[in-house]
Amino acid sequence: RGMGTCCVSGCGDINMDEENKKFTLAGKEFHEGDYISIDGSTGNIYDGIIETADAQIAGEFGRIMAWADEFRKLKVRTNADTPADAKKARELGAEGIGLCRTEHMFFEEDRIAAFREMICSDTVEEREAALEKILPYQQGDFEALYEALEGCPVTIRFLDPPLHEFVPTEEADIEKLAKAQGKSVEEIKAIIASLHEFNPMMGHRGLRLAVTYPEIAKMQTKAVIRAAINVQKAHPEWTVAPEIMIPLACDTKELKYVKDIVVATADAEIAAAGVEMKYEVGTMIEIPRAALTAADIAKEAEFFCFGTNDLTQMTYGFSRDDAGKFLNAYYDKKIFESDPFARLDTTGVGQLMEMAVKNGKATRPSLHCGICGEHGGDPTSVEFCHKIGLDYVSCSPFRVPIARLAAAQAAIAEMND
Repeated sequence: RGMGTCCVSGCGDINMDEENKKFTLAGKEFHEGDYISIDGSTGNIYDGIIETADAQIAGEFGRIMAWADEFRKLKVRTNADTPADAKKARELGAEGIGLCRTEHMFFEEDRIAAFREMICSDTVEEREAALEKILPYQQGDFEALYEALEGCPVTIRFLDPPLHEFVPTEEADIEKLAKAQGKSVEEIKAIIASLHEFNPMMGHRGLRLAVTYPEIAKMQTKAVIRAAINVQKAHPEWTVAPEIMIPLACDTKELKYVKDIVVATADAEIAAAGVEMKYEVGTMIEIPRAALTAADIAKEAEFFCFGTNDLTQMTYGFSRDDAGKFLNAYYDKKIFESDPFARLDTTGVGQLMEMAVKNGKATRPSLHCGICGEHGGDPTSVEFCHKIGLDYVSCSPFRVPIARLAAAQAAIAEMND
């Protein structure tokens, strides 16, 4: 959905025959090469091609959006990892990037090899050498994003997923990595096996990676700051002020450890360039403990961004990837009225958010707060974000108009109360 491409997952009504490359749905057999149309909002699948048009804001829709912008108080940003996504979001009215997932930039062919080298390195020096190969690519990515946003704020989240997501699975790729590292195939397979985790969503990821391997955070900080300096020089009329987001914090001491690395590296880069540049270091609130201890965490964090996808998983105690198997039974039995991953649970998760905003701002009055889970594009969730005093919501590019309208409706409802 974030790329404007529909996906329907967990479609239990399909009878799939993968071996013969066909499936049966509603009594009709479909073969590889047949055309179907998918509605990513409802989950409906249609036979044949339904004509579509590129999303744009014009005419009467444009007038309504302009009215919405007059009334809303919430800013609307986008979740974007590429200049193309950022450009589309800007066309649809986004006022900045609330979430750039840097790990998506590592998967391209010319970078994944170097990142795998880093994972399989034995020493800090080897890891730094591998990361040095990625640095120019990462810097170039950030420069392109800053250019696309034309001085609007950009929040860049540091590496979040566990390292096992980056290791090769194909035999040929494993052999290639072994050759590059001067190791045997068995040694590489042993490293890959050692990265296996029983629950990687709650495992060695986020800032835990930076605590273990500070050189990752150093490389990403250099890329962010160097890119910002270059774009600021090229466009003195813009204000390029990076927002560096450290993911998965649950304790102020671990956040301070990583933040100190980021600040030391950033300040050294700015001093070496002989320029003045403001930047902020904040954190993603996605663990209930972080929300509960927000007053303490705000001593280090200059902004909060709620990652409500993970915060919902951890608060409910069920996995977003697996919940589809049993949630329908909950709807049928009227236990749940809606999917908590689609519509924010304002009672439980929302209470944690409200508490975090209140206690965080009590510690740091200048703290700005946003949301970057997919709830940022859901109208009822946006209304709740307005109520608890968030500064912005961030959602995928194609949901930006919905968020703008919902933010205006929330402001008008408040005026009428």
